[in-house]
Amino acid sequence: MAQWTSAVGAAQLARLLNSQQERPAGPGTRRPPAYRALADGIRLLVLEGRVPVAARLPAERELALALSVSRTTVAAAYEALRGEGFLESRRGAGSWTAVPAGNPVPARGLEPLPPEALGSMIDLGCASLPAPEPWLTRAVQGALEELPPYAHTHGDYPAGLPALRAMIAERYTARGIPTMPEQIMVTTGAMGAIDAICHLFGGRGERIAVESPSYANILQLMREAGARLVPVAMGEGLTGWDVDRWRQVLREAAPRLAYVVADFHNPTGALADEDQRRRLVDAARAAGTVLVADETMSELWLEEELGDGRMPRRVCAFDPAGSTVITVGSASKAFWAGMRIGWVRAAPDIVRSLVAARAYADLGTPVLEQLAVNWLFSTGGWEQAVALRRAQARENRDALVSALGRELPGWEFSVPQGGLTLWVRAGGLSGSRIAEAGERTGVRVPSGPRFGVDGAFEGYVRLPFTVGG
Repeated sequence: MAQWTSAVGAAQLARLLNSQQERPAGPGTRRPPAYRALADGIRLLVLEGRVPVAARLPAERELALALSVSRTTVAAAYEALRGEGFLESRRGAGSWTAVPAGNPVPARGLEPLPPEALGSMIDLGCASLPAPEPWLTRAVQGALEELPPYAHTHGDYPAGLPALRAMIAERYTARGIPTMPEQIMVTTGAMGAIDAICHLFGGRGERIAVESPSYANILQLMREAGARLVPVAMGEGLTGWDVDRWRQVLREAAPRLAYVVADFHNPTGALADEDQRRRLVDAARAAGTVLVADETMSELWLEEELGDGRMPRRVCAFDPAGSTVITVGSASKAFWAGMRIGWVRAAPDIVRSLVAARAYADLGTPVLEQLAVNWLFSTGGWEQAVALRRAQARENRDALVSALGRELPGWEFSVPQGGLTLWVRAGGLSGSRIAEAGERTGVRVPSGPRFGVDGAFEGYVRLPFTVGG
């Protein structure tokens, strides 16, 4: 059986190689042989995640024609990559990209730094802001006032408190997406929601298509569930998705699930436009793939032109039948990470299946926290707290961007219009070595490979703007 999970066409690979900026050679520096330059270019594309690991490369003759070089040059480049561990081949199955065993491979997600260590470490690993007071205290006080009737029950609500389910459904309906409470399940954070979805749809060995890069903790959750991850490279800069590439992967790999973050993608900060959303939903529907849309960053727009309903419509707005898109939302990013309330919006039969499976997991989400979020939604406190959160994130982002430009002018990044993170190319340095040095010097920085599949993005780091200037 072939070991590749996606394919890169000759024209596509040629376009990616031609987009690489050649660095001018210094005085007396020789240009490398053509085969070596080609091998280095492909290796860099793999390490940056622009060509996924386990992607089948075009045949030697096809790539030679697309690049206008000899077949001997391509054959020598492929042989060099095989010798370095960046390419594997098998007669009859072709050649596919790989990462050598010695390269850093992400083995874990991003664990929060223990509170007792905060005084000795600047934590740029966790993309979360402190609680937006006084709204946390007010929400908890409001929840305590509403608690007595619930205290007379058993306290287990596998689908969530009816009042909160109705409130979340009402909020979707107000955005032009008609939703019934029966389409909502309240979960213990977005992680709890995605874990439940993966266990329902993505059994051990099932393929799940993911953006490349993607959120480290979700990738690790899927690995531990036994999924086979199929990476799909993001578009250039902050342009969102390469939908043609997505359509190709969905058609050829036939994944059971696909996981995407359309709104201020973690880690790149990209914002997918409405045309991309519509086309990706159509492609998923045609392939029979369930599309999981993570909306945890959707309210964290930082530019005024995106506010007041001018954000692109939610991904589920392009799936009126509700048969393709499952939406995941959360209070953890927009409000506070300690408020572990998330939710799923899906077709009623999917929600019923998720609720039934919950009997063997956590039974339900804490009642007091659900009441606190419901208080925020029903009193207008949510909007005021999130406005405060946006102001904090905007100030932090601008301070970080200014500092990087001043101190590290060789590092490259695009400034996102929202979210909580910068995705930074570290000027030719190893992201893993930067992370290792940071641990020794008191600055916790997650390296790029944590956000890729099997060791990609070695030249990147993720920098959240959640620490004050």
